[in-house]
Amino acid sequence: MPVAQLHDIHVHYTDEGDPAGAPVVFANSLGTDLRLWDAVLPHLPKGLRLVRYDKRGHGLTDAPPAPYHMGTLISDAERLIDHLGIRDCLFVGLSIGGMIAQGLAVKRLDQVRAMVLSNTAAKIGTPEIWAERIRGVETGGIESLADAVMERWFSKSFRATPELHLWRNMLVRQPADGYAGCSAAISGTDFMATTATLTLPTLAIAGSEDGSTPPDLVRETAELVKGSRFQLIRGAGHLPCVEQPEAFAAALTGFMRDIGHA
Repeated sequence: MPVAQLHDIHVHYTDEGDPAGAPVVFANSLGTDLRLWDAVLPHLPKGLRLVRYDKRGHGLTDAPPAPYHMGTLISDAERLIDHLGIRDCLFVGLSIGGMIAQGLAVKRLDQVRAMVLSNTAAKIGTPEIWAERIRGVETGGIESLADAVMERWFSKSFRATPELHLWRNMLVRQPADGYAGCSAAISGTDFMATTATLTLPTLAIAGSEDGSTPPDLVRETAELVKGSRFQLIRGAGHLPCVEQPEAFAAALTGFMRDIGHA
């Protein structure tokens, strides 16, 4: 299991596929680790360099005390990409990963030539909502939020399957500091003005059953980026790469071919 020492943190990552291929970097959502993308990768074209990582406070990456700042999460991604010697990647970010994508594209266009903003927005929720979420973690642990999170993450039909328990287990086994820390980072982020300055190729993906970042919110963010495109995956919630991995991979593959990245 590769690990990169980046300034004040050890980051767990995977670097798979063709080392000389077009690089694709994946950033996962709040409460998940890099296994979020497991079902998508087999459906992508051969010859890509595929990098996934556990963001600060998640998976096997260090979990410093909360709170975290979005600028810190962006710097973590930036340092990892520099550590791996990557330039001109396609950055695929889901939820908070999509916020990291937006911030990194503003900061380091030499690193990011295109982005996929999945189930995310330039601003998600309100400080009051996130403060309540953080208080819940501090008083009752992530377990106290888990059932409500599952309802926002997944469609009704997926919640009736045994696989739901895997994702619920993944959520509750994340470090409480990591969940609370990243919640604080989302709370303090409003990228409406800065994302509107971007012009790089962008695909926004939404799930029709998403209770966290509804399709209209994702579309609103897509419209900030000149020339972006929007795709709705029907029957999927907040994690379409889990519920509809083939559809997600098809959208990603089509976008990569259109921009000459596959």
